[in-house]
Amino acid sequence: MFNVTVVDGKRILKYMIAVIIIVIIAVLIKQITLKKRETLESSVQKVTEQIYSNSFLKSIDTTIASARYLNNSNSSGNTIFNNSFVGNILDSQLNAKNRIVANKTDDIDNIAVEDNNIVNDEGNNVVNSEIPDNIVTQVIDEKNIKASYTNSYESVEIKNKSGYELTADMLVPDITLEDKQNIIIFHTHACESYTPSEGFNYQMTGNYRTTDLNYNVTRVGTELENHLKNRAYNVIHDTTLHDYPSYSGSYDNSMRTVKNILTNSTAQLIIDLHRDAVGSGSDYGPTVKINDEVVAQLMIVVGTDAGGLEHPNWRENLKFAVKLQAKGNELYPGLFRPINLSTARYNQNLSKGALIIEVGATANTMEQCLGSMKYLASVIDEVMQE
Repeated sequence: MFNVTVVDGKRILKYMIAVIIIVIIAVLIKQITLKKRETLESSVQKVTEQIYSNSFLKSIDTTIASARYLNNSNSSGNTIFNNSFVGNILDSQLNAKNRIVANKTDDIDNIAVEDNNIVNDEGNNVVNSEIPDNIVTQVIDEKNIKASYTNSYESVEIKNKSGYELTADMLVPDITLEDKQNIIIFHTHACESYTPSEGFNYQMTGNYRTTDLNYNVTRVGTELENHLKNRAYNVIHDTTLHDYPSYSGSYDNSMRTVKNILTNSTAQLIIDLHRDAVGSGSDYGPTVKINDEVVAQLMIVVGTDAGGLEHPNWRENLKFAVKLQAKGNELYPGLFRPINLSTARYNQNLSKGALIIEVGATANTMEQCLGSMKYLASVIDEVMQE
């Protein structure tokens, strides 16, 4: 007899179909995985490119600085982020940002991070706050206006246009700010700009005015911000265009901005950084030579209540201005022009350490104005430490 094996064709067909389905699913899964991987790599590349951009790095700096600022200066005295999940995220962001800068060698030559300062492979700060010893200064007469004044306190000169009589006691700089760590910088006339130069050539959108933050006075504020941060200050720098689209109402706009910042800040040094608007052409650009560097001169403007607006802080503002300028005259003679005491209030009622500081004028270049900021930061640092 023969043994006959009966083959179940239906069962075999069922198994074959199952195997085919499994193979098809496996192929589809592989293709989907590869596609997702390509999409993920593309996304990572885009994010990396964004991270490598200066503007994104700057936004990380600003975000971290602002959050740390809120943590350190909460008016209630309670820390917001210490030992918290958010605080850990902030630390992670800062470390990640430092690693990004440290590893970015395609666009910037061998950038590294040391002590939170960006440095190149030669060890030089990109924003260098170091100032040499043995300073020699000389005011340059070209494109300048002879300084005039009505009052003085030791080396400090004041041009009093307020109508008030200034007594000797009113000028004694016996004032100290309680908050020595936090500083606010803003710009009531943010669109003010300078004479175009080879390094900062731009198209004006007004008479020595531009909305481009790379070329107007907000760029000078960023330079001051960076130098102060290098000196370990917490700086909030607001770059809102308070004078655009309308110049009228600029001070009302900036008043709202600063009041809003002060809801979460104990800062008393509040700097409204301007460009001198005494002229609007190529004739006036006051400069001073500090060693071999030509930089823009500065002028402090102090408001009063002579114009009728309530301003209980103006005498303290004046004392602080005298203190700041006395230190500037000691360190860098000629950096400051005489203090301008005015009838207007200029929002300086918000703090006893509120000042307008005008950096150069229309005939100055951006390079000259940026150069002044390391010296201004040095003066501020000396005064804040007293």
